[in-house]
Amino acid sequence: MTENHTQPTYGSKVTRFLKHQAEQVRAGGWPIFTRKVFALLKLLLLLPFALPLVLIIRMISPFFVIRFGLLASERIGHFAGNTEVYLCERDAGINTPWRPYVDIWYRAPFVCNIQLKKMWDRTLKHVVPFDISPLDRLIRWVPGGNVHGILMPNQDRDVYGFMDNTPPHLCFTVDEERRGKDGLMAMGVPGGAPFVCLYARDSAYLATTDPNKDWQYHDYRDSNIHNHVWAAEELTKRGYYVIRIGAVVAENLNISNPKIIDYASNGQRTDFMDIYLGAKCCFFLGTPGGFFGVPVIFRRPCAMVNLVPLEYIISWISNGLTIPKKYWLCSDRRFMTFREIFDSGAGRFLHTQKFKDMNIEIIENTPEEIAALAIEMDEKLRGIWRTNDEDEELQQQFWRIFPKSELHGEFRAKIGSEFLRQNKDLLY
Repeated sequence: MTENHTQPTYGSKVTRFLKHQAEQVRAGGWPIFTRKVFALLKLLLLLPFALPLVLIIRMISPFFVIRFGLLASERIGHFAGNTEVYLCERDAGINTPWRPYVDIWYRAPFVCNIQLKKMWDRTLKHVVPFDISPLDRLIRWVPGGNVHGILMPNQDRDVYGFMDNTPPHLCFTVDEERRGKDGLMAMGVPGGAPFVCLYARDSAYLATTDPNKDWQYHDYRDSNIHNHVWAAEELTKRGYYVIRIGAVVAENLNISNPKIIDYASNGQRTDFMDIYLGAKCCFFLGTPGGFFGVPVIFRRPCAMVNLVPLEYIISWISNGLTIPKKYWLCSDRRFMTFREIFDSGAGRFLHTQKFKDMNIEIIENTPEEIAALAIEMDEKLRGIWRTNDEDEELQQQFWRIFPKSELHGEFRAKIGSEFLRQNKDLLY
């Protein structure tokens, strides 16, 4: 039997559209329609001034190319990762014109971290302090204009593995180094003491910075910070301070251990210290989202937990360890194998509803699993971690069934050893 899909009438479409616009206004935001009209008016007003400039840029393009690019300044992960990947690829001559060129950048209206903005401004050189998006759109609209767009096809994914073999493009000034050390002392971290950045993604940041948008489609990525406490306690026994990171967080950490610092909610958090901590930590422990981009671009080792979706694993860093969330198939009351996840397409789902539609529940890593990964990272950094033939075979089994795609180059990262030992049945 075929379903009878009733097509919505024109009138019903208009009614839903106007209702949506009214809801946007009541929520305190500009409706989409209004924003688009405003953008069009701005373009028309600037057209008499921009058109001559566009013609000049196009006329000289056979000899000298001027390219434009938007810095993804609204989200710290992309602001950090996308920009660093661009610089690595630029240095390697990838996605660059064969003739002389200059790249000119502008930022999104909202800048998520002022310190990161300052550091990119020092590094990129050609960053304009005002919005030139109308000029960018106009020059690309003219036929053949794509040559004037900066290509960053892999976003923050370093598929060529450049970060493993090149130094970071960002560095701190002498004054910033002194300021960072003073900041650590103010938190109670003695000079030279090793520390780990702890991060558990939740929905608080996006809900606070853009409350007019429904962010529930991202909920599958969230993690419970309290599941990380066991690992944090273990790391303090091994000599580390553990600093909980986050610009806005849903829950505080109520812990008496003085070596576990809830920097995200104790009033000491600043844009500057976010970047300094991410750049100077011994390693990062937590969810690969948001803040995670900062330690990655500074080449810090990363122990990543609660990774989802599975096919978006951070595969390109050799000093990375990962354990994924597990996929519980509600209809069969069992976990899906890795191969089933890949074959079903669920390994690429980027929306909470897609998991619900397939009757899949995403299960977070347990405190024991997170602690085991933290211990493995610590012992690897100390040079005392010992692997065995079974561990190596389990790693190979995982990467043999992992699909090759445009999301990955060489597989350099490792899956947590204890996680694979305890979940051998998921490899078949």
